[in-house]
Amino acid sequence: MKIINNPAKSEWSTLCKRPQLELDYLEGAVTNILNRVKKSGNEAIRELTLQFDKVEINQLQVSSQEIEEAIALVPASLKSAILSASKNIEVFHSAQRRPIERIETMPGVTCWRKATAIQKVGIYIPGGSAPLFSTVLMLAIPARLAGCEDVILCSPPDRSGKINPAILFAAHLTGVKKIFKIGGAQAIAAMAFGTESIPSVSKIFGPGNQYVTKAKQLISQEGIAIDMPAGPSEVLVIADEFVNPTFVAADLLSQAEHGADSQVVLATTNNQMITLVKEEIEKQLLELPRQEIARAALSNSLCITFNTKTELIQFVNEYAAEHLIINTKDCETLVDQIVNAGSIFLRTLYTRSGRRLRFRHQSYITH
Repeated sequence: MKIINNPAKSEWSTLCKRPQLELDYLEGAVTNILNRVKKSGNEAIRELTLQFDKVEINQLQVSSQEIEEAIALVPASLKSAILSASKNIEVFHSAQRRPIERIETMPGVTCWRKATAIQKVGIYIPGGSAPLFSTVLMLAIPARLAGCEDVILCSPPDRSGKINPAILFAAHLTGVKKIFKIGGAQAIAAMAFGTESIPSVSKIFGPGNQYVTKAKQLISQEGIAIDMPAGPSEVLVIADEFVNPTFVAADLLSQAEHGADSQVVLATTNNQMITLVKEEIEKQLLELPRQEIARAALSNSLCITFNTKTELIQFVNEYAAEHLIINTKDCETLVDQIVNAGSIFLRTLYTRSGRRLRFRHQSYITH
């Protein structure tokens, strides 16, 4: 990670630029995939799966037997964690359902807002180098609560033609029944246009690599709705002298291991914290199975010190991180000064001696 000490405001715009993988041929390659699937359906899907995933798939839809076998393979500890996360997500999203409130704006004129579920939605779950079973929960549970009648799930198969067992367990848990072994831009094309086996949907949700993102952008130009074109994962952590550097390092690595184009940033007013966190990162990297990917992301990442908290917060608002973690003694004061962030987490603080300072909680703010 590059260390930047008290950068001038004129440098902030440069520091806020995200790393990008240069793929000049990307749009042309994805357009070709979309056209092949639109024209040839299942045949194109199988050819593209063999080309990109190196596996022949005869039966695109996951069978009930495959789901049962996958459930049996998921360790009990992981099942317990998924069940716990599922409950928390359901509680949170259930609270967002609101009764219809009718407002009489003037005599004889009544207005109200009613939410109606999209009947058919598609969810894409990355499953290659990092199977995101948590994304199944975060997409399928809200879809179920909203009342979506048909949920189509696509995720890439491994070299044996199987979808990651944890993804299938999470899908089963959330009630998703139509699951297909398709990844990449071809999965987006299948859900957008439909094939002999895969129904077309009205809106597509879910993250993915640059091919998936470009495919979503291109099909949105043809009238198929998407959630948003997600970029590489990123996190910015604000830390002070009271924090345990072990936790800060873990938070930074949790995003760095997503991909080589991910970016993580540590912002602090304490110079010693940077030294301690970098030492912890090196220790924890040795234990990571995705060490090479994390190191690539860290090479494009930053440790920034500021002379004052005022300057630090101003930079944080300019950076507008996807994930922002405020890991400081005064986190509840600082959070009120944040206006640009995707999600904000107020961390439980522990001193290096292990003394607990406050409860862990999280809040969200959009930009």
